[in-house]
Amino acid sequence: MLPEKLVSSLEGIEGFDKEAFEKVHASGEQITSIRINPFKNSEAQIPPSGVGGAVPWTEYGYYLAERPSFTFDPLFHAGCYYVQEASSMFIEQALKQTVDLSKPLKVLDLCAAPGGKSAHIQSLISEDSLLVSNEVIRSRVNILKDNIIKWGAGNVVVSNNDPKDFTKLENYFDVIVVDAPCSGSGLFRRDPEAINEWSENNVQLCSQRQQRIIADVFPALKKNGILIYCTCSYSKEEDEDICKWMMEELPVDNCRLAIDKIWNIIESSTGYRFWPDKVKGEGFFLACFKKTEGDDRIMKKTKQKVDSLNKNEIAVIKNWVKKKSARFIRYHDTVYAIAEKLSDEITFLSDHLQIVYKGVATGLIIRDKFIPDHALAMSHLLAETIPAIQLDYNMSIKYLQKKEIQTKADRTGWQLVQFNGHNLGWINVLPNRINNYYPKELRILKESE
Repeated sequence: MLPEKLVSSLEGIEGFDKEAFEKVHASGEQITSIRINPFKNSEAQIPPSGVGGAVPWTEYGYYLAERPSFTFDPLFHAGCYYVQEASSMFIEQALKQTVDLSKPLKVLDLCAAPGGKSAHIQSLISEDSLLVSNEVIRSRVNILKDNIIKWGAGNVVVSNNDPKDFTKLENYFDVIVVDAPCSGSGLFRRDPEAINEWSENNVQLCSQRQQRIIADVFPALKKNGILIYCTCSYSKEEDEDICKWMMEELPVDNCRLAIDKIWNIIESSTGYRFWPDKVKGEGFFLACFKKTEGDDRIMKKTKQKVDSLNKNEIAVIKNWVKKKSARFIRYHDTVYAIAEKLSDEITFLSDHLQIVYKGVATGLIIRDKFIPDHALAMSHLLAETIPAIQLDYNMSIKYLQKKEIQTKADRTGWQLVQFNGHNLGWINVLPNRINNYYPKELRILKESE
C-alpha cells in the first residue's frame, strides 16, 4: 500500500490523478529500458528479449519486451548498453536544448553513482569536452568507476568529493547536473521496500540536504552555465519548492524546454514531472536553470608534478594504442592515457579533487614489457592491430566467470577475447595453458541463470 500521507500530499500538484496513480502502483507492472552505447553498438546488439519500442525523448533508449538476465549477457559486460530507467533519460533533452554540445564543455555530474547519467552525458558531449563524474559516498565510487570503464570513455574523471569541495573550482563548469539524493517515492514500483522507508520527516530532511548540496556546488558553475536539477521524488518539497528556493536565493533564470505533447510529460511551474500513469517510466522530476552572475575563471598553475614516461616506455605502449594525440602519465605504477587537449585540465583538477580514475588506464610497464589493463580492452583507444579471439556464448560466460577457458590460439602472448566482435577482456596465451585475466572483482558469481 502507498503511504496515505504521500498520496494526500500530492493532491493539487500538476498532473496528479489519484485513481490512476494508485492503480498503476497496484498493477505490479515492471518496465525495463536500456540505452545503447553509440561508440560500441548498433540496434542489432540489443538483448535477445527484443525491442518494446523506442524511448521517445532520447536517441539511444529502448524499452525491452521483457526483462532478460543481464548478468548472463556478454554484451552487457562488454559495455554495449546500460540498463537505465526511461524517465531519467530525459536529461538528454535538458542538455540538447540548453547548451551547444558541439563545443568543448566542462561538465560535472555531482551525485553520479552508479553511473547511468554520466555514461549518458558522455555519449552526448564532444571528444574535446571533459566530464567530472563525482560520487560523495566512498562505498559507491567503485561501481561508478567500473561503469565508466565499461562504457569505454577517455574524457572522464571519476572523483570522490563532497559538494563543498567544488567551491575551490569557482566559475569552472559549463554544466552541473545534480541528481539529488531524495526520498525515492518515484521508484516505489521498482523498489516496493522503499515504501516502508518513506516518511514526511525524511522528505523534509532530503529537502534540507538538497538545498545544502546546491548551495555548496553553485559557485563552481560559471556565468551563463546550466544547472540541471532532478530527483526521483514526487514530493513538491523536493521538486518545485527547491526550484522556488533557488530562484529566490541564487542568481538564476529558469529554462523552459520544448516537449512533445505525445510524450505525456507534465510541465509544472518550474520543471517537468513524469507520472507513471502517464508515461512509460518511473516517477521523475527535472528542472533547468541558467546562472546569471559570475566571472570567467582564471587558469591557475598546477602544483602536482606529473610522472611522464621516458622514450623507451612510450615506444612500448604506442604499439597498443591508436595513434591519437595522447599524453601518457604514470600514477601509482599504472600508465594512464590522457587526451592531450585535456591533460592540463585533468592535472589542474588533480590538485583540487580526490581523483579516483582519469582518462584510460592502459596498463603496467615492467622491464620494457607491457601488461595491459582491463580498461584498455574496454576503451576506444585500443589499437585495431591487437590480436583477438572470438568466443561462443558458453565460453564467453566461462570467461566472465573467470574460469579456465579452452580455445584455439595460433600465437602466444596477450590477446583480446570477444563476443560478437565486442571486447570482453584479456587472456595471456602460454605454450601449455591460457591464463584468464578478467578482473576478479567483476566476475559473474552465479553458476547459471
